[in-house]
Amino acid sequence: MPDPFDRPATIPAFALFALLPGLLLLAACLWGGGWIWTALIWMGGASQIVDTVIARGFPDPGDTPAPAGTDGLSLVLAALHFVLLIAGLGALSGGELGLPAQIGLVLGLGMFFGQVSNSNAHELIHRGSRGLFRLGAAVYVSLLFGHHTSAHRLVHHRHVATPLDPNTARLGESFWQFFPRAWIGSFRAGLAAEQALSATRPGRKNPYLIWLGGAALCCLAVFAVYGGAGLGWYLILCLYAQMQLMLSDYVQHYGLSRRLREDGRHEPVGPRHSWDAPHFLSSLMMVNAPRHSDHHAHPARPYPGLRLDREAAPRPMLPYSLPVMGAIATVPALWRQVMDRRVARMRAG
Repeated sequence: MPDPFDRPATIPAFALFALLPGLLLLAACLWGGGWIWTALIWMGGASQIVDTVIARGFPDPGDTPAPAGTDGLSLVLAALHFVLLIAGLGALSGGELGLPAQIGLVLGLGMFFGQVSNSNAHELIHRGSRGLFRLGAAVYVSLLFGHHTSAHRLVHHRHVATPLDPNTARLGESFWQFFPRAWIGSFRAGLAAEQALSATRPGRKNPYLIWLGGAALCCLAVFAVYGGAGLGWYLILCLYAQMQLMLSDYVQHYGLSRRLREDGRHEPVGPRHSWDAPHFLSSLMMVNAPRHSDHHAHPARPYPGLRLDREAAPRPMLPYSLPVMGAIATVPALWRQVMDRRVARMRAG
């Protein structure tokens, strides 16, 4: 029997593992009961256990065009995001679920929005198509995080692994210190970057008007449809999803830095400035977001083409899958025990 890991990941494989948790959560929203716990167990434990036990990745793809269905899957995942958001708010505010079930549903939805929807929206905002870009931005706006569309592209990619990037976690900085600093810092830095662009292009509108106006409209729409309770659940859900999103940023650049050259500029971004993870299931579920260093090297490269290039020079590699490392990051002492010595080795190298 051929080894399934002897060839690069296919679009059907991405579709299976990226859509599965969303479909389980949709069943949880519609029918409640055991579906809530099935979806939560898969998102929060079973998939990570599979990755930890198997701990393998697919080979890197060749220099070939993006396969058919690449954009199609991105569109389906974005549509599923909005369906889940509407169905989830209906279930949470409908009065039929008890508090434990509501909490379980929020946790499952928040993990999906912060891990899968975020990875897909991140993919979309880097595409050259205006329509795909707008769709990715709409996903972030629906999570009250529209400014990430500006800050990620204009600030993070330019200044990653330097003190100028709010979303690069410093060595010794806990996630609970990083979260508010990076949230506020990226909002301000993204706004400043957009204002600078508008100053050079007369008549250009600052997209922060859309990010903030869209967030306000989302809140008003949720309140009008689901009432005050629904708005409360919406804000909780968005906060938890944002936390999941920021955990990815925290983990993927923790403690790494670009050297300052003699001319006063930082060295170019390279593979040593992002933590990668090879684990197959989370890579499929998160449309290859764990292959992060190659994304920084080639931001426009579609997700099926991202590579690990493990035979090249030693590079930062996470010991566990990205979702598992995100969970570890919520416990600062454990995180530092696992990661600080690895950062020291990368810096020494």
